[in-house]
Amino acid sequence: MIRNLRRAVRRAARKTVVDLSHPARSPLGSTVVNCVIYEDGVRQPENYPVDEAVRRVRKTGRGFVWIGLHEPSDAEFAGVAELFGLHPLAVEDAVDAHQRPKVERYDESLFAVFKTCRYVEHEELTATSEVVDTGELMIFTGTDFVITVRHGRHGSLGPLREALEATPEQLAKGPAAVLHAIADQVVDDYLAVADAVQNDIDAVETAVFSEQGGHADAGRIYQLKRELLELRRAVAPLDRPVHALASQPLPLVGPDIQPYFRDVADHLSRVTEQITSFDALLDSILQAHLAQVTVAQNEDMRKITAWAAIIAVPTMVCGVYGMNFDHMPELRWAYGYPLVLGVMAVACFVVHRSFRRNGWL
Repeated sequence: MIRNLRRAVRRAARKTVVDLSHPARSPLGSTVVNCVIYEDGVRQPENYPVDEAVRRVRKTGRGFVWIGLHEPSDAEFAGVAELFGLHPLAVEDAVDAHQRPKVERYDESLFAVFKTCRYVEHEELTATSEVVDTGELMIFTGTDFVITVRHGRHGSLGPLREALEATPEQLAKGPAAVLHAIADQVVDDYLAVADAVQNDIDAVETAVFSEQGGHADAGRIYQLKRELLELRRAVAPLDRPVHALASQPLPLVGPDIQPYFRDVADHLSRVTEQITSFDALLDSILQAHLAQVTVAQNEDMRKITAWAAIIAVPTMVCGVYGMNFDHMPELRWAYGYPLVLGVMAVACFVVHRSFRRNGWL
């Protein structure tokens, strides 16, 4: 069932899904992206404003209402908080954003924070390339409601909502099923980002160990490590909350839904292991690159030293004969000048061959 749901999400992602509540009818402003009632896992066709949808669900005692918001202000979210009796601390976190991933319990409701991640496509990795773009997704779940608050340019839940509606037997399990589906999509996005980052790491590794390894500058490696740290900040704090959803008794999360969270926890562990291995691999690549730079510098210094030694031979001979003493060997001999030149040439050749034989040139 989970695999079918994931395939449905991928198919739905190819479509543009827009379902706006009527601004004129909603007292909560234009930040309400969606307001839908579900009964027995089936979406109700009527379009109600938020307050009327809540009254209908609580009057009938069936189903739940799912409200989607995008970057609401304090004033706009105050109406939602009052309508559902949300805890002030959770409301503050939902509006201000920049929160650490977590799952908290407030009375009979749950408040979850997820970091959404997206891989930023680029033609070539540079020392300033953005690789991982993050946003935030907050979820309030109660017995008869789900409220999602999205911050950032990505992380739309439209395809996910459509995929869930295609599997009413899963959606009939209530708000916990929505919470699981969101967590599953967020973690699957982590996997996709990690796989894409691995391609960048492979490209840098190939450049480092190629014949032109000097072109793989350290700036690109450091940039990858920074972007990997951004991904780690989204993934690592989520480990304990997801395991709590999978194993601990919590309101709304019954034994029938916990096995699904265990599947999410398993995927999250895989991402965490990938990030750890990527970080270690980047450290090794950086060390190899620095070692190559050091070796190249040593080779350059040996070449410079060898040529300086070769040049020192004629310099020494010319320095001796340039001292202008009256009594020096072969000063008056007709073949003295070409003889000295020959000696200097032979000496330079012998020194050059010696350096070549020892690998200095």
